Amino acid sequence: MAMDKLSQLKSMTTVVADTGDLEAIRRFTPTDATTNPSLILQAAQHESRRARMAELARESTDIDDAVDAVAIEVGSEISELVPGYISTEVSARLSFDTQATLTRAHSLIQRYERRGIPRDRILIKVASTWEGIRAAEQLEREGIHTNLTLLFSFAQAQACADAGVTLISPFVGRILDWHKVKEPNADFSGQYDPGVQSVKRIYEHYKGHGYKTVVMGASFRNCGEIEALAGCDRLTISPQLLEELATTEGALERQLVSLEAETSPPEPLDESEFRWEMNEDAMATEKLAEGIRKFMADQRQLEALLAKLRR
Repeated sequence: MAMDKLSQLKSMTTVVADTGDLEAIRRFTPTDATTNPSLILQAAQHESRRARMAELARESTDIDDAVDAVAIEVGSEISELVPGYISTEVSARLSFDTQATLTRAHSLIQRYERRGIPRDRILIKVASTWEGIRAAEQLEREGIHTNLTLLFSFAQAQACADAGVTLISPFVGRILDWHKVKEPNADFSGQYDPGVQSVKRIYEHYKGHGYKTVVMGASFRNCGEIEALAGCDRLTISPQLLEELATTEGALERQLVSLEAETSPPEPLDESEFRWEMNEDAMATEKLAEGIRKFMADQRQLEALLAKLRR
């Protein structure tokens, strides 16, 4: 009997829903769920949430407090639908401030714990800047799990593994976007996709050196990218692509295989090495900056919505 590709993928990779849409989560039964400022904005704009958003906005001390209250509200609802992690993001505005990131992360964890959701269910999402990675390193020492997002380069992946973060989210589709602009006539299908190649390189490096950090491919543009990474530790997928996988039959072959570590980890990157490697990688530098700007643009929309509701 033919099996749909989503079911096959779940047999070799932990499937994560990249959404704040509760109905989609109910339908596709992922293990984990991730959110970001863009997804929280979409969830907050839903008409069915309007009264609750207004209540949260009026109860909050300021707009920053209201934004976090909304993120926790959505994350708490998701926690009832998935057995695993819920990822909640620290404001992109704090991407270059280690101490402020730590303070906000502690506040998010405390909010979840007040709702009876233990910290071992939460992944604090932080941008993969040098400052964000340093904050994540400290959080991990405190027993707070982290998800390092907006990850586009091997240097970012190296630094995250050095810091002992729980999970990284290398962005596949946004890497492809950059290369398609530079080489519009190139063949980027399947294994030729530069985003797929980036995740495979990171995955093989981590497994080959015995790093415990989980690799979770993210930001997919099509199901071909997902199929090319079947076997990755985790993949976080939008409802639209989950639907396509669930309604498509045919064989899905494992592409990534976890091997025994063969060598010990290399020396950790220091700050100057990290910044130099990022400087040498135009794609990663541009997409990281763009990603932070886009997340902040959506957060500002959410802030404006909540400010209006507070009146």
